[in-house]
Amino acid sequence: MASYSTIIKNGIIFDGTGGSPKRADIGIIEDKIKKIDNFKNDTAPIIIDAANRFVAPGFVDLTTHSDTHWTLFSQLAQESFIRQGVTTIFGGHGGSSLAPLVKAENIEAIQKWVDISKININWQSMAEFLSELDQHKIGVNFGTFVGYGTLRRGVLGDQTRSAQPNEISQLRFLAESAIQDGAFGISTNLGTAHENSATNEEIIEIMKVAKHFNVLVSHHLEDEGKNILPAIARLITLTRASDVHSHIAHFKAIGKMAWEQFPQALEMIEEAQRQKMEFTCDFFPYNRTGSNLYSLLPKWARESGKKRILDFITGKERQYLLDSLKELTLHYDKITIASTLRDLDGMGKSIAELSKRAELSPEEIILNLLQVNKLQVSIFNEAISEDNIELLAGKKYSMVSSDGVGYDINYRSKIDLPHPRSFGAFPRVFSTLVRNKEILKWEEAIYKMTGLPAKITGLSDRGIIAPGAYADIVIFDPKNIADKANYVDPYQFSTGIDYVLVNGNIALKENSLTGAGYGRALRHHV
Repeated sequence: MASYSTIIKNGIIFDGTGGSPKRADIGIIEDKIKKIDNFKNDTAPIIIDAANRFVAPGFVDLTTHSDTHWTLFSQLAQESFIRQGVTTIFGGHGGSSLAPLVKAENIEAIQKWVDISKININWQSMAEFLSELDQHKIGVNFGTFVGYGTLRRGVLGDQTRSAQPNEISQLRFLAESAIQDGAFGISTNLGTAHENSATNEEIIEIMKVAKHFNVLVSHHLEDEGKNILPAIARLITLTRASDVHSHIAHFKAIGKMAWEQFPQALEMIEEAQRQKMEFTCDFFPYNRTGSNLYSLLPKWARESGKKRILDFITGKERQYLLDSLKELTLHYDKITIASTLRDLDGMGKSIAELSKRAELSPEEIILNLLQVNKLQVSIFNEAISEDNIELLAGKKYSMVSSDGVGYDINYRSKIDLPHPRSFGAFPRVFSTLVRNKEILKWEEAIYKMTGLPAKITGLSDRGIIAPGAYADIVIFDPKNIADKANYVDPYQFSTGIDYVLVNGNIALKENSLTGAGYGRALRHHV
């Protein structure tokens, strides 16, 4: 007879490997899984009856933004993730990370997401950032990539130009140091002005650092719209030259001109895989994006930098911007304002509604909003094909992410509508792609949420249910798990999640948070 801290009995266990489930009991001692068997006389002070429930590893969300949106510090419980069954998240995406900060002003890079005048920074290096996080009782485990844009700002300041050889050496050193300090890889966003000004040779040199340490490079595609195929072709070129594992974050095709190209984009990736290149991707199960309004502007404007964009809006280029927007034939009734810096009247309304109310063209409304709010306007844009989501979901190299932010219900904002994916992405996959449409089997979907993202990030002891693994576990009702959040009222938690354990501790029990933060700052070990 053995004694455990916690025993989970009678559950149907999906171990996170993609294999068939089995009915068994789990014995946990402190933060680790000790044994999986059919217990008879074993004891524990905490016994959870998981009869008629699925038991899976805690979900691993590879693409999140709680760090750059600052809720990692301001909303420690990360309740919207816990209530989805997510126990581990990764930040530092899209080329932006909270470390290293070579200069104090480098933190300004995140001001499009958070008011930086209200935050306090007491670190510079990645090691110092993770040590600071150790002091906070966060609700989920957190790992981070190091942002390529963050590195470039540290070396080049706000200059949007290619780096000189000595500067590339500095970039490499900073990337190496960040990974040695615990970063799980490098992230890029070649669609931004800062990173787009880099030559392929420079980018390859930085990606080779990831290859040296055998970590990922996570990419926000340079163009997810009508030029998605050239963006994929460039990424393949960079990946081939650096021989690195490339991961495409929140992979999607935006707009009808791009939808029809998406199958070809997948075929290009699969041909690269046949040539022994490593490619994976993640997706969220929604047909609306959550992005910045200025992302609708033409590429030449976006790549000019924020100050130049504002100059264009108020200068002689304004008419050219208006004409360029008209050429996009956007569906303005499907673009909704999610948050603004100053003008709150537009919150929750579509561009078409605002256009009709103001008796101005939709294009004029867009430029006016950007000007008044200093570009700080976020939107929901119904621009993703459901068919493409389902096509991607069925690929063996795809995995589930939220591309979201962790929120606590007590911090409901009156000036910001979060994307519902922050509250419901993982349950939505189960309710739509597994239960309703039967595109994925339960074990396949769970693998895409657990074992696969853990595997590619090198988390050998998370994302699985096995002796010796950390006891990050979710227990849910397969008949009732579903998302409730929507675009009008995203602050609604998912249903069907009974228990969530983080590092062996019960974080969620029968629809109630236990109130303690059991997450940890994770470090990649080189």
